Amino acid sequence: MTDAPKSHGRKTITVSLKPQELMTHSPRLAKAWTAQVITLLPEAFPGVLGESLTGRALKDGLWQLDTVDLRLFGEGRHRNVDDTPAGGGAGMVLRPDVMGRAIDHARARMPREAPLIYLSPRGKRFDQAMAQRLSDGPGVTLICGRFEGLDDRVIGHYGIEEVSIGDFVLSGGEIAAQALIDAAVRLIPRVLGNQASTEEESFSEGLLEHPQYTRPALWNGLAIPEILLSGHHGHITAWRRAQAERLTKERRPDLWRAYCAVHGRDPDEDQEL
Repeated sequence: MTDAPKSHGRKTITVSLKPQELMTHSPRLAKAWTAQVITLLPEAFPGVLGESLTGRALKDGLWQLDTVDLRLFGEGRHRNVDDTPAGGGAGMVLRPDVMGRAIDHARARMPREAPLIYLSPRGKRFDQAMAQRLSDGPGVTLICGRFEGLDDRVIGHYGIEEVSIGDFVLSGGEIAAQALIDAAVRLIPRVLGNQASTEEESFSEGLLEHPQYTRPALWNGLAIPEILLSGHHGHITAWRRAQAERLTKERRPDLWRAYCAVHGRDPDEDQEL
């Protein structure tokens, strides 16, 4: 029995005038979850994603990062990427022809089923369920806006999904992209090292997470709740659930109502602690 050709491993083979190893810090992996980012600031990545658990997972090949420099697809000698808004107004708008070329280049390197997302304050609110959906797929292509945004024809033409991380405005989509990537990457098996961590944290069941404590048992006159030191796992689990429900009801009524609707509960019922 002969050994399988080396091309049958995890590394992909693509035609290029320059070896892939010379273009990136690490080779592209054929089956690793891929975060692809179209941005005017490729040097902003990996940023914080290169640190701690996500950084170690990146080095270990559990996921990979592919930045696409939008400026390289710009018009003319100065590689212009924007122009004034049609109809007048302040600021500049990213050109559809420039973004279209960048998207075509980027998507040729991604699986067809990987979603194409534009980070936009008018998009659907990003949440834990969306993070899980993205994590379960092959990866995602993210478009980072700048200036006054992106020509709307591009969004319609490519069927781009618009996603927001909150009701506020940032200077660009890079910070939002890193937040989205972090939320998805940490759900990839083996990234955290303890799958139970993702099952017990905030939003995993539609609730905020229960309070956490650790040693010393007494700090500044404040003690760890006695039940957590009892060793009775059933009582501890019930206490944590009750605390999670209490915090969610107090701090996120919207989440509490949705949780009660799913579980057939009265959102105005008193909590039993």
